[in-house]
Amino acid sequence: MPNQKILYITTEMYPYQEDTNMAAVVNKMALKMHQEGNDVRVFMPRFGQISERKFQLHEVIRLSGMNIIINDLDQPLIIKVASLPGERLQVYFIDNEEYFKRKQYYFDDEGNPFEDNDERAIFFARGVIETIKKLNWVPDVIHLNGWMASFVPIYLKTYYESDTYFKDAKIVLSLYNEKDADLDKKIDEKLQFDNISGLKALDNPTIKSFVIESMNYVNAVVKGDEFLDEDLDKAFNETATEKSEYLDIDSINQLY
Repeated sequence: MPNQKILYITTEMYPYQEDTNMAAVVNKMALKMHQEGNDVRVFMPRFGQISERKFQLHEVIRLSGMNIIINDLDQPLIIKVASLPGERLQVYFIDNEEYFKRKQYYFDDEGNPFEDNDERAIFFARGVIETIKKLNWVPDVIHLNGWMASFVPIYLKTYYESDTYFKDAKIVLSLYNEKDADLDKKIDEKLQFDNISGLKALDNPTIKSFVIESMNYVNAVVKGDEFLDEDLDKAFNETATEKSEYLDIDSINQLY
């Protein structure tokens, strides 16, 4: 079914990340939908490991310059864009010196999770939402990949609930076996600042608990990894949201 506007929000995508299933799956899904005549855009964080020179990233001045308030602090939002190498498929990068310049993703060199991982996820989610609105491009399908992306539907259905911009968009969440870690215990105060409260995930805020929470805010959940770890698999089996077992890339458009 061509001529759909499909938005991929992801934390990983080949070739910007290599050797992970998520990065490969997102690349293949986006390319397949693009080649079938759909209007596809991808949003991801501009982690410090992604070479701006190698991948020819450049700042989009008209989209940059917004400030997003996280925990009462103004954080500047910088938007960079590149075309997927060899393809006319645009990838947008959410950037901020404070949150994304470091070379590691979520854990420091000793394996400890970054204390601001929660703020980075909030900034990423709100940055994507605000930039899409600024683009004046309304997606038909939003496909979420990676734990930071799971904050997007939570924000859309709470903080942005009265905003009709995304009201007709269908949201798909792919589940992957990602390394779990605690999030800052004060995340409840940071979300409260955006009038978000009452989330079950706040009882024990972790990467995984927010992914599980986000299943309640989407239209469909699909296995991104064929076999999920015990907690995710249990949540997948128990969710009342429409769900699909692992799909090969050729079947993904059936889901849409």
